[in-house]
Amino acid sequence: MIVSMTGYGAAEHVEDGVSYALEIRSVNHRYLKTALKLPDAMQFAESAIDKVIRERIARGSVTCTLRTRREADSADCSVNVQVLQGYVDQLSQVRLPGNVQATIDLAALAELPGVCEQEEADDDLRRHQLEIVEDLTGRAVDGLVAMRHEEGKVLYDALMECCNDIREQLDIVTQRAPAVVGEYRDRLQTRVNTLMESSSIELAAEGLMREVALFAERSDISEEITRLCSHLGQFVELCEPGERVGRTLDFIAQELLREANTIASKSNDATIARSVVEIKGQVDRIKEQVQNVE
Repeated sequence: MIVSMTGYGAAEHVEDGVSYALEIRSVNHRYLKTALKLPDAMQFAESAIDKVIRERIARGSVTCTLRTRREADSADCSVNVQVLQGYVDQLSQVRLPGNVQATIDLAALAELPGVCEQEEADDDLRRHQLEIVEDLTGRAVDGLVAMRHEEGKVLYDALMECCNDIREQLDIVTQRAPAVVGEYRDRLQTRVNTLMESSSIELAAEGLMREVALFAERSDISEEITRLCSHLGQFVELCEPGERVGRTLDFIAQELLREANTIASKSNDATIARSVVEIKGQVDRIKEQVQNVE
């Protein structure tokens, strides 16, 4: 069944006084676009995280955020006093109105770049952290994919409802189309008879039949109906078994709209016109929904 591009997943891990929290979100996008937000000390894991994501997700805008926090009793970072003093000196030079007193929050200053310097991790620690992050990414992607499948079921139901409505309107068009030429012939015959009653003009039957034949050729929509039914059947077939068909479904939706527009331009009947308006409305809904299919 089709899969949505909207989803969310998260995973956490605590080890040796360090907590790791990874969140991953995805929304619709024409291609696969990844954005990774990692702490400076974990930038080395960026390519590994990106690889895990690309192995499981084919399309969508994916944002992955990793947060790490070390408990106070297991801190392995040092405060760069010179950098901190530099921030304090610069802030103390700021001129404030006379009735305003400023206080400097050292905790807030500690969050500024360069104040707290984390000890460089050795190769063994980096390899272990990489294993942790890869496991977190895999678990978070599991949750993301599960949610995308659930959203896909909702999308599938909405698309099938639109397809059923289109079929109902196509049945009306198919049943109505053969009668259009006959009604045109009768209207034309009535007009000709009225004209002939008020004048001495006579019109040969061959001329009337020629005009009816031209109208029948111009208004023939049997091929468009056949192609529209074929596209609709192909659309449903792609929705049922597979994943990663969003682009194909979008293309078929454009073809559905193209055939509906052709029927509208060729038919000269109010009933068919009303049905085509309904068909085009459902195709527009399909195009909107398909934008979120992977």
